[in-house]
Amino acid sequence: MYDVIVIGSGPGGYVAAIRCAQLGLKTAIVEKYSTLGGTCLNVGCIPSKALLDSSEHYHNAAHTFETHGIKLSNLKVDLKQMITRKDDVVKQNTDGIQYLMKKNKIDVHQGVGSFVDKTTVKVTKEDGTSSDIQGKNIIIATGSKPSSLPFIKLDKDRVITSTETLNLKEIPKHLVVIGGGVIGLELGSVYARLGAKVSVIEFMDSLIPTMDRTMGKELQKSLKKIGFEFFLKHKVTAVESKGKEVTVKAENEKGETIEMKGDYVLVSIGRKPYTDGLNAEAAGVKITDRGQVEVNDHLQTNVPNIYAIGDVVKGAMLAHKAEEEGVFVAETILGQKPHINYNLIPGVVYTWPEVAAVGFTEEQLKEKGIKYKTGKFPFMASGRARASMDTDGLVKVLADAETDEILGVHMIGPRTADMIAEAVVAMEYRASAEDIARMSHAHPTYTEAFKEACLAATDNRALHI
Repeated sequence: MYDVIVIGSGPGGYVAAIRCAQLGLKTAIVEKYSTLGGTCLNVGCIPSKALLDSSEHYHNAAHTFETHGIKLSNLKVDLKQMITRKDDVVKQNTDGIQYLMKKNKIDVHQGVGSFVDKTTVKVTKEDGTSSDIQGKNIIIATGSKPSSLPFIKLDKDRVITSTETLNLKEIPKHLVVIGGGVIGLELGSVYARLGAKVSVIEFMDSLIPTMDRTMGKELQKSLKKIGFEFFLKHKVTAVESKGKEVTVKAENEKGETIEMKGDYVLVSIGRKPYTDGLNAEAAGVKITDRGQVEVNDHLQTNVPNIYAIGDVVKGAMLAHKAEEEGVFVAETILGQKPHINYNLIPGVVYTWPEVAAVGFTEEQLKEKGIKYKTGKFPFMASGRARASMDTDGLVKVLADAETDEILGVHMIGPRTADMIAEAVVAMEYRASAEDIARMSHAHPTYTEAFKEACLAATDNRALHI
């Protein structure tokens, strides 16, 4: 009898297991694949960042090195080696999770975990054999999988998801991306930098539509520079694959049809909760119409000893959100009173320039009727950004019009994925824009742009513009 059984070993699951073990609970984790780490470590966050870094190195070598005084000849892409390096990065990370399981004395059961009843989980291996384990508490952390459209046949050869895009054998001549969200733009960036033509078809009127609209507009301008083309407000109506060619048809808001042909089509319209094989009904766990596991504010299902976290429950599908929920549930099981402020979980797009945000968007503040003031600072005016030739983008700070409390921070530019943490800390402690404006930031650094944006929000006091 375990104190806790965790089903799924992604960032939510393995972090939940570690925290449970740290708290002295006898813990087991169930994973259907041979490696731990879930989508994020195996076919998501980690491998995509590895390829993004490799392709960015190549792009800089081809386009900016000469300006820096570095001359190269016979520059070429070795895609096979890029994929090999990516696989090695993934292995290092998944091996690291395996080590953490041993270090924390967590039992790993390899196989598909399914409920027998509310305290019993059947673990079925690939060869069909199974065994039952029992737990006083069970955490569902089964994650998500790529979504598609009913009329699209994913052949995983020419019509592909993010998973197959990480292992292409060739650089596409023309990659058509369906969906202008995070995944499509990141993976599109990899191949655009390597020379592919990339066309993005997006149903909404902006890229990264869940983020502040300024970010989408700025990112679109930057990505056009590396060969992207965009078809916003277009609805895909057909995808037909024949041989090495895929035809995509889409309609704009006027009902006019466009047709484009590519050698690969990446379907990246989002992800959906994954509960296949979980047999939740055997434990009496409710699943919503959207396929999510229904939970209360304590991430507890309708069955008191069963919890659910991460992509399989409501909220943003982010690895770090799942991690926070994993810790939250572990501490809740032990009777502690943890807390998560979902408004302060940052979102990041790892294109170049990077996009990062936390808190309310300008559109949300308008919708809520909250009076706010805005401070902006462009990286074009940053000495550090000019030195590194990364002058695209800006930092935008939204502060309460009366109290000056920071309500939202939106950044597009160099290393904003790391910079956003300062904004999270500031907002967690309810800092005002002036608080940040009066803090010393090292010069020259990218983070000065955040200070300057806060100065701009405080009586338009930016110093360097």
